[in-house]
Amino acid sequence: MTLPLGFTSSDAGALPLALVDRAGFKAWHDALTPAAAAWAQTQGFDGSAGSVLVLPGAHGELAGAALGIGDALDPYSYGHAPFALPAGSWRLHGEYDDAARDAARLGWGLGSYRFSRYKTPSRAPALLLTDAAADDEVFAVLAASLRVRDLVNTPTEHMGPDELEAIAREIAQRHGAKIEVVAGDELIAQNFPAIHAVGRASHRAPRLIALRWGDEAHPHVAIVGKGVCFDTGGLDLKPADGMRWMKKDMGGAAHAIALAELIMARKLPLRITMLVPAVENAVGPDAFRPGEVIATRQGISVEIDNTDAEGRVILCDALTYAGEQKPGLLLDFATLTGAARIALGPDLPALYSNQDALANQWLEAGTQQRDPVWRMPLWRPYLRYLTSHIADIANGGPSKMAGSVTAALYLERFVPADLAWAHLDVYSWNDADRAGRPAGGEAQGLRAVYAMLKARAAA
Repeated sequence: MTLPLGFTSSDAGALPLALVDRAGFKAWHDALTPAAAAWAQTQGFDGSAGSVLVLPGAHGELAGAALGIGDALDPYSYGHAPFALPAGSWRLHGEYDDAARDAARLGWGLGSYRFSRYKTPSRAPALLLTDAAADDEVFAVLAASLRVRDLVNTPTEHMGPDELEAIAREIAQRHGAKIEVVAGDELIAQNFPAIHAVGRASHRAPRLIALRWGDEAHPHVAIVGKGVCFDTGGLDLKPADGMRWMKKDMGGAAHAIALAELIMARKLPLRITMLVPAVENAVGPDAFRPGEVIATRQGISVEIDNTDAEGRVILCDALTYAGEQKPGLLLDFATLTGAARIALGPDLPALYSNQDALANQWLEAGTQQRDPVWRMPLWRPYLRYLTSHIADIANGGPSKMAGSVTAALYLERFVPADLAWAHLDVYSWNDADRAGRPAGGEAQGLRAVYAMLKARAAA
C-alpha cells in the first residue's frame, strides 16, 4: 500500500529534524555546536510554536532543521512543517514517546494536504521518514480527515446527490457493506416525504443513502449526516455572499461517510447503519414554499417558516428511520446553523446530547485527541420559538434567539426518548489558511468521535 502524501519509507538523504518547544529550548540549544548556536541566535529561533530553523552545513548545504512546536500531543503543532521546511526528506531526531510521534505524523499529513483536483500545488510537501505501514491507524485517521476535506472542497457540479451515492457505493463495495438507496418519487412511496419536499425542485433527484456493515452481535451505532449538496436557501433565497460557499452544506454527510469508512477500515467491533439524506435545495417551479405544511416519516407535521432551514427538515426523516433500526447509539453531523458559529466561532463544533454520560465521553475524547467540541444545552423551554399555529412544529420562527439550540431541539423531536443521541453542529470549513489547516473543507470532531467509539467498543 502507498504511503500518504508527505511521507517516505526511504531514509536515503533524510536530514535530522529536531522538535523543540520553549521548555526544552535551552537543553537543545546547549547541545549545539558553537557555530550552530550562533546561527540559531542570529535567526532569532527560540522554539516558539510555528517556527522553523534550517541549519546549514560547513559548505552551505542543508545539515538539518529544528521545528518549533507547542503542545506535543496536538497534531496541528506540526502542521506547518511540510511547507515551511525545504523540500526533501526529514527524519525525527531525538527521543519522543509514541503519542508525540503519532501526533507528529498526523499533523504532518494534515499539513501536507492541498486540494489538487483542479489546480496543481506550487510545490510538493517535505517528506517525513516513517517506518509505519500504510494501513497504520494514524494513517487511517488521516485518510478519514482528508476524505472530509476532499468531499467538502469539491464543487457541487462534481459533488451532488449522485456523486455522494457513487462514493458511498464504492466504499461499501470495498469493505463488504450493504447499501440501499431510495431516490426521487420513491421517497414518497417509502414514506420519506420531508426529504422529497426539500429536494424535489432540483434536476438532481433527492435520495436517502443507507449503508449497513458489521456483525449483528456487535453494538449497533447509527450515523446520520446532512447531505445538502448545495443550498440556495430555496425560495427564501440567500444573498450572494451567503450562497458563495454553500457547496460545503454537505459537510455533515462528509463526516458521516468518513467516520463509517474509518470504522470499517479499522474493523471496529461495531455494527453501523450510516444514513445520508442527499438533496440540493434549489429554486424552481416545484420548490417547497414558506407557509407550507410538510409531512414527515414520524407523522409530525412541520410548517415551513423558512426554506433556508432545510437541513433539519431532511434530517427529521433520516433520524426517524435511524430510530426504527433500534440502534444503541445515534450520532448525527450537520452544517446546521450559522448561530453555532456566532456562539462558538469556526473552530468549535457545537455538541448536543440527551445523555450526560455520552456527551462527557465525547468531550473527554476531544480533549485527549486535541479535537475539541463544546457542549451546548438542549434548553427545552426554547421549543416555544418553534411554535406553529397550524402544524405540530415549525422549522423556524421570527425570533433570532438561540438559533443553534432551537435547531437541535427540532431534531430531538424526531429521536426516540430512550435512545442515546448526540448531534454535532459543524462548520466543516477553514475561512483562511493556517498551519495544517488550508482554507476550505475541514474535519471537526471526527478524530474525537472515532476515539470515543473505539473506547466504547473496547468496553
